[in-house]
Amino acid sequence: MSNPHHRQRWWSLASMAALALLAACGERPAATDAATPPGPIEIRAERLPLIPQPVSVKAGEGRFTIDAETAVIGEGQAATVARQFIDLLGRTTPLKLRDAAAADGSPAIVFALDPAAAQSSPEAYSLTVAPEGVRVSAADARGLFYGAVTLWQLLSGEPGDAVSLPALAIDDAPRFGWRGLMLDSARHFQSIDEIKSLLDAMALHKLNTFHWHLTDDQGWRIEIRKYPKLTEVGGCRIPAGEAGVAGDGQPRRYCGHYTQDQIREVVAYAAERHITVVPEIDVPGHAQAAVSAYPEHGVVDGPTSPSPDWGVNPYLFNPADETLAFLEDILAEVIELFPGRYIHLGGDEAVKHQWKQSPKVQAHMRSLGIASEEAMQSHMLKRLEKYLEDHDRRLIGWDEIIEGGLPPQATVMSWRGITGGIEAARHGHDVVMAPGSTLYLDFLQTDLPDEPPGRPAFISMQKIYDFDPVPAELDEAQKKHVIGVQANVWTEHMRLFPRVQHNVFPRLSALAEIAWTPQDRKDYQDFLARLPAQLQRYRALEIPYAQTALSVAMTHREDRQAGKVTVELSNPLGYDDIRYTTDGSAPTAQSPRYEGPMALSTPATLQAAAFFDGRAVASQANAWTLDDASLRSRTDKTLAQCPDSGRLVLRLEDDNPAEGPRETFDVTIFNPCWLWPDADLHGVASVKARIGRIPYNFGLDKDEANRRFRKPVAAHGEFEVRAGCDGPVLATVPLPQDAGADGFVELEAPLKATSPRADLCVTLSGDTRPRMWVLNRLTLQAQ
Repeated sequence: MSNPHHRQRWWSLASMAALALLAACGERPAATDAATPPGPIEIRAERLPLIPQPVSVKAGEGRFTIDAETAVIGEGQAATVARQFIDLLGRTTPLKLRDAAAADGSPAIVFALDPAAAQSSPEAYSLTVAPEGVRVSAADARGLFYGAVTLWQLLSGEPGDAVSLPALAIDDAPRFGWRGLMLDSARHFQSIDEIKSLLDAMALHKLNTFHWHLTDDQGWRIEIRKYPKLTEVGGCRIPAGEAGVAGDGQPRRYCGHYTQDQIREVVAYAAERHITVVPEIDVPGHAQAAVSAYPEHGVVDGPTSPSPDWGVNPYLFNPADETLAFLEDILAEVIELFPGRYIHLGGDEAVKHQWKQSPKVQAHMRSLGIASEEAMQSHMLKRLEKYLEDHDRRLIGWDEIIEGGLPPQATVMSWRGITGGIEAARHGHDVVMAPGSTLYLDFLQTDLPDEPPGRPAFISMQKIYDFDPVPAELDEAQKKHVIGVQANVWTEHMRLFPRVQHNVFPRLSALAEIAWTPQDRKDYQDFLARLPAQLQRYRALEIPYAQTALSVAMTHREDRQAGKVTVELSNPLGYDDIRYTTDGSAPTAQSPRYEGPMALSTPATLQAAAFFDGRAVASQANAWTLDDASLRSRTDKTLAQCPDSGRLVLRLEDDNPAEGPRETFDVTIFNPCWLWPDADLHGVASVKARIGRIPYNFGLDKDEANRRFRKPVAAHGEFEVRAGCDGPVLATVPLPQDAGADGFVELEAPLKATSPRADLCVTLSGDTRPRMWVLNRLTLQAQ
C-alpha cells in the first residue's frame, strides 16, 4: 500500500466505481466549467456517515471546509497518526492534504496526545469540528488512531476535492475491550498479503483483536523450529475426491504454512494498526495434523495424515507428561512470536473415544486419580495454563473448557450459544461472546441461489446487528466479565480468499457496531441509512463486498395453465424501496415501487433493485425471465429440503476442476432429499434431472447415527420422485455406476402424475459414503 503507483491505481478504480454507482442510479455527474470548480460536498449533521456509531455527538454552530490547502498537524507520537490519516485519505478520496510540522495560525486539522485527558479507556478520543479547524485528541495513540478513522469516515462517504463538515463535538469510547475477528487459516490457507488486507479493514472498523486459527486436523500452519515436521508433514494434506488427484494420477497435495519471520511481520503490521494477534493452538482435539507429524504424541498406533474431511475428527493429543512437555515446547516458541496477553488453546470438539479405548491413557488417569475424560482434559489445560501464567500469558479457550473444571484464570470464548459464557461469568471468569448461531460468518448472509459455498442457514444482517453480547441474566458484577465479542470465519468452504471477503463484508460493519457502540445508541434502520456511505468506502478501498446482501430476492408461484405467475420481492438487509420494471430496462428511482405480491402474465421479464435516498444499493439490478420453460425448472438452490431430511444443510463445492470455478450443491448430508412444494404438473410427461457426484468427507462423530439414505433396489441405486416424501413413486430410473467425464449425469423418467399439483420429493438411493449423488437441476418435461 505504500507503493505510489498502487495509490494512483487505487484512486482510479475508486473513481470508476463511483461513476458506475451513479450510472446504476440513473444519474450522471454534473458537467462543470473548468474555471468554476464545484462547491465542497456538505456533510449533514443529522446523518453523519459513521460506522460504528459514536457514543456522543453534539452539534455546534458553523462549518469547516477541508481542501488541499488544509494542513494536518501532529507533534511527537501524534505525528504517526497524522501521517496514517493523510495516507489513508489520499488513497481513498481526491483530498491530498499536507503535513505541517507545527501550527502557523491557519485553520488546520490537529492530532494531539493529551496524557492528562480524563477518558474512560485508552481507546477513547474526542473530535471537535469548529469554524477554526478540527482537533482530534486522546490520552493514548490507540484512541487517537480511532479518532483519525472517524474523521476519515466523515470525509470519505461522499468523496470530493473539498468537504464541508458541520461544527460538532464527538466524545467516543468502545463498549468492549475485545473487538475480535477470527480467521481459520488451517482449513484453507491465506497469503500474507491477504492477511494484511483483512487487518487493514479491521482497523478501519475499529476492531482490535485478530484471532488466528493456525492448527487443526486439516493443517498445521505455524513454523515451530524445534519440531519441523509439524509443517513439513502436518502442513500438507491430500484433498478429498478428484481435487486430490493430479493430471498424471499422482496425489495433488494442498500445502501452506507461515514462517516465523512471516508471523513476526504480521504481528508488527497488526500492531501498527492497534490490533493484537491471538494465536490458537488447539488442545487436546483437532490434533490430527500434529499427530500425523509426531505420532508418538497421539493415542492410536500406526500412521495417519492430515485430514481431508470437515467436521469433527477423532484424533487427540496424548495426555502423557511427554506430550505436555512437547506442547510446552511449542508454546515457548508461540510466546516468543506473539507478544499479546492471550494464547488460545482451543479445547473444543475433543471427542474422547481414543482416550476411552486406550489402556495407556486409562492407566495414566488412574495413576493421577482422575475419574473422567473431561477431567483429564481439564488437567491438561490447567498444566498448560500454569505454563502460560509463568510466562506472563493468559489462556483463553472455547466454552468446552468449562467441562471437567475451568482452569483458574482462563477466559472463555462462548461459541455454543451464550450459555457457556453465562456460566463462566457467574463463576468470575472473563468471557468473549462468539455464538455460532449469530456470529459465524461461514453461514450464508442471504438465502439467494448465488451465494458461495457454506452453511445455507440464512443469518440476516439484522440478526447479527441486534445481538447484545451482555446477557440480561447476569447481574451487574457478572456483566463486567463480558469483555468482548467476536465473529468467526471458518474456512472449510472458503477455498479462495474472495469468498472470505464476500462472507465478511459488509457484515463486518454490523460487528463493528455491536462491539463499539452502546446498546442504547444502536438502531438498525439508522444503520441501514449509514451503510451506503460505508459501501462507498469499501469501493475506494477495493474491498469486494457481497452484492447478494444488497440485491433483490424473488419468490414466485406459477399457474402455467392460466399463464400467470405471482411474484414477491424483498431485500435481505431490509431496504424497503424496491423498484422494478417489466419492459427490459434497468430500474431507476423513478420506476414503479414494489408494494406487495404482483400477478404477471407469462412470458414476462422482470428486473428489480433496492434503493436508498434515490440510489441503487447494489451495483446492478436483478433480472428474471419468467416463461413456461423457466417455470418448469428448479435448481438445488431453488428447491427446498425435505422436512425430515435432517438438520445439517450445506452448500457444497464440487471436487473438480482443480483450478477455476466449480459447481455447488445444496444438500442435507444426513439424509439427502429435495422438495419441490406444490409443483404445477399440468401437461407434464416426464421429469429430467442433472445430478453430480462428490466425496462424502465429513467427520460426524455421534451424529453418524443420524445419517440416513434410501436403500437401493437397482445395482447402483435409483433416482426417484415421490408425491410427498413418503408418498407413492411418480418417477424412477436406475442410477449409473458413476458420473460422466464432466462429473455429471442427465437422467429422464416418465412422470405418472395422479393430481394437477403435488409436492415432489426427490431422492437418490444408495449409501452416501464414500461418495454421494447430489441433485443439480430438476426439470418437468412437457408432453
